Amino acid sequence: MRRVAPVRGGTVQDHVALAEIELCGDLIIAASAAEDRLSLESIDEVLRVGETRAEPGDG
Repeated sequence: MRRVAPVRGGTVQDHVALAEIELCGDLIIAASAAEDRLSLESIDEVLRVGETRAEPGDG
């Protein structure tokens, strides 16, 4: 059995992994709500492909 070291302070520091998990969740929700397979355009919309993302420090 593998053991995973606990994260100090209980917070996750990998923001990229959290963003990927959120996008996967969004895609799963969209797929489960669809009556048929998602089109490539629908997948791009769910994953927000082509949207401009603000860089840290912008604003």
